[in-house]
Amino acid sequence: MNVSLPNPLKDFVEGQVSERGFATSSEFVRDLIRDEQARTELRGLILAGMKSGHGSEMDDEYFDRLRDSVDETETDTQ
Repeated sequence: MNVSLPNPLKDFVEGQVSERGFATSSEFVRDLIRDEQARTELRGLILAGMKSGHGSEMDDEYFDRLRDSVDETETDTQ
């Protein structure tokens, strides 16, 4: 696949390649595409969650249970 860019965009890409440590402009573009894929997937998950019905009440008790769950997971992985 070949992509043509006007000079200002080409200059921007070349600057990002050098500033961010990419070896080539292709690596930079692949990274942008992967980021967009992740955003698209996250958006889909958020929309699915919103359509799944009423969620949990997010009060102090909810966050206490969440912290306990995280603490248990950290203990299990050590």
